[in-house]
Amino acid sequence: MAKPRVVNKLPQFIASAEVKAARAMTQGLILGASEASVLTPIDTSTLLNSQYRNVEKVGSKVVGIVGYTADYAAAVHDPDHKQTFHRPSAVKEFLKKGFEAAEPNIRAVIKGAIRT
Repeated sequence: MAKPRVVNKLPQFIASAEVKAARAMTQGLILGASEASVLTPIDTSTLLNSQYRNVEKVGSKVVGIVGYTADYAAAVHDPDHKQTFHRPSAVKEFLKKGFEAAEPNIRAVIKGAIRT
């Protein structure tokens, strides 16, 4: 008798897990992007204001993307392209290093989402 009940609730469980995963991914992206924004070089704030994030379901995975729409973002991020920055906290590879700095907090957010 218990088997039909479990099978009947499986779609609800999967939908709930997908919502939790998307929420955790969004929170993780916000944390990483916030750390990256501190490290982002600022001249006219165009680069900083062009930051975006996107969360989508691809197959059975939840994929999160943070990026910049400014044309010169890749050149500023590139470690081989030499530049000097006016902002003391600005570094090359600011997006990568921002997410590396936020990794413990991102892991905690994801663990919290899984537990609920």
